[in-house]
Amino acid sequence: MNNSTNNPRKLAVQSLVKTSSGTYSNLQIDAAIKNSNMSVNDANLYTNIVYGVIQHRLTLEYQLKPFIKNPEKIDSWVTELLYTAIYQLEYLDRIPKHAVFDESIKIAKNMGHDGIRRFVTGVLHQIDRQGLPQVANIKNKIKRLSIEYSVPVWIIEQLHKQVGENKTITILKSLNEAPSHSVRYNSLKIDKDILKDDLFREDYEVTDSKVSLSGLLLDNHSVVNSSFFKDGYLTIQDESAMLPVESMNIKPDELILDACAAPGGKTTQIAEKLDKNAGGKVVALDIHENKLKQINYNTHRLGVDDVVELLALDARKVSTKFEDETFDQILVDAPCSGLGLLRRKPEIRYEKSINDVKKLQSVQLEILNAVAKKVKINGMITYSTCTIVNQENQDVIDKFIQENPGFEVKFTETKMNLKANRENLFLNIYPDDYFSDGFFVCNLIRKN
Repeated sequence: MNNSTNNPRKLAVQSLVKTSSGTYSNLQIDAAIKNSNMSVNDANLYTNIVYGVIQHRLTLEYQLKPFIKNPEKIDSWVTELLYTAIYQLEYLDRIPKHAVFDESIKIAKNMGHDGIRRFVTGVLHQIDRQGLPQVANIKNKIKRLSIEYSVPVWIIEQLHKQVGENKTITILKSLNEAPSHSVRYNSLKIDKDILKDDLFREDYEVTDSKVSLSGLLLDNHSVVNSSFFKDGYLTIQDESAMLPVESMNIKPDELILDACAAPGGKTTQIAEKLDKNAGGKVVALDIHENKLKQINYNTHRLGVDDVVELLALDARKVSTKFEDETFDQILVDAPCSGLGLLRRKPEIRYEKSINDVKKLQSVQLEILNAVAKKVKINGMITYSTCTIVNQENQDVIDKFIQENPGFEVKFTETKMNLKANRENLFLNIYPDDYFSDGFFVCNLIRKN
């Protein structure tokens, strides 16, 4: 397969093949745009097609199925090419049908041979004559929702059971909305209002976050290659991901453990609140040595190196390095299924199973139990995940409290008083609540 191209549709097919083999879509898209010479419009079309096909994969599979007799005999790139064609026909109103057909047929010939060109041509003309099957004809409600919103049945069943039918449907509807471009400003280097003015002058559309006081939403341009990012005035972080550290109410002289730190967004957020001269420090752990390099890059860029100590260590083995009652606070941003990130990383929905959730719950409990004695009496452990299923969230907390009766759950507060009137002490953020990532945050106070 020839990988050298600036054709957004061909590049989309190539990227979709790589993504289906395990590469995260956002990383693949960033790399592809960086390594091509596409115009802004072509880069936008490419991005739209890649995300769109991934987001609607189950729908597209359902629609293509009647037109393919032996799918196992077709190369994966040919299937992805047909998905891109159907996606453009169904979801991109501004692209005329003849353009979709012509471009798809050219790509089939360019990437394959004349036989593949004839096959793709035949399938597209058959779709044009017969029309695509209608999702509304699926009688089973859960199956219909699964195909309509392209979310596996098991996830819908779990949400249906845990939050009810109406909430499940609003969550599903929200997942295929474009994710916001969220950043956290660095209060150590710049005033928030000054940064907003500077961004506005550089033609960014800037909106204050409704989720976090530290958050800004940006439109018009990517910020990752800007001087604002390189000089450490801001860092890329979802609004919801800012909430665990916000809820910790950190004092400048505290010693804090970030037990699962990579890639360092929350580590640097903690560090921003600490003062080296007052004795403040955050110890950032990650099980993988190579991931500490990314944390180190971020701490240096944001100017917080002096209050961060990096350590390659499995959080379940903290007793090998630290005495009991060492830390004022501990953050456990636990490894999880990532089901709160389906808008930003849509491929996650196809990669996880209920068995993964059960295995992760065991790991999450092991980490919490391991760090429990390392926090001081009256100190706090903040547990967070970027998932939206109870098994990894409140069920973990319930089991932890049963095994550690010296802890109690404290009402989780945020700077913007999110869901202030809720009944639960912990905080659940669903993807449809604020159109940010789904997140769970729970504060645990050690009483004895």
